[in-house]
Amino acid sequence: MKLFLRYKNFFGLLLLFITMNTSIMGQKGKAVTEVKGLAVGSKAPRFTTTDAEGKKYNLEKALKKGPVVLLFYRGKWCPVCNRHLSHLQDSLRFIYEKGATVIAISPEKPELLKKTKEKTKASFTLLHDKGFLFGNAFDVVFNPDIKQVGMYNEKLHANLEGASSDGSSRLPVPATFIIDNNGKIVWRQFNSDYRIRASVKDIIVNIPRR
Repeated sequence: MKLFLRYKNFFGLLLLFITMNTSIMGQKGKAVTEVKGLAVGSKAPRFTTTDAEGKKYNLEKALKKGPVVLLFYRGKWCPVCNRHLSHLQDSLRFIYEKGATVIAISPEKPELLKKTKEKTKASFTLLHDKGFLFGNAFDVVFNPDIKQVGMYNEKLHANLEGASSDGSSRLPVPATFIIDNNGKIVWRQFNSDYRIRASVKDIIVNIPRR
């Protein structure tokens, strides 16, 4: 009986591994080494989406008021993302003094954006990237490997497939783009290493004058 249960547990884990691997391999997308992010000088894709409260946000309309600092982050489960958003919140007034606004966008569902707001105390706009439409347009979306997915789901309770609007485990590279009034990307921080983020100082220094 013990031997049977042992084999049953083994085959159960094997089936789970195969299912996860098939799901990940079947997802469309790039490896993290293949995404490059839009370059400085590129026109930023215009978009309209919803914020944590379900209100519409239009980038083109926002740019008429001043430069926009746009951040892609992974989700409420990511401690590095939460710290980064909290640091931005702490220095938000210095960014506003430069005439810019801040938006942070994630593939997580709107109800999870609210939890990020609670964790980070962010008063700036958090946006939902439904179906990775905007992440793909900015070329920041990649497929994490099966080991990463397992670690994020098990150790950080990410529930990537359940949290994402398209049911995938894809993630954005946590990149920062500064967009001027003309819709041009004038500065960016992009690194496939999720631990490396744009400093508040670098953001403030690189916000263009209106």
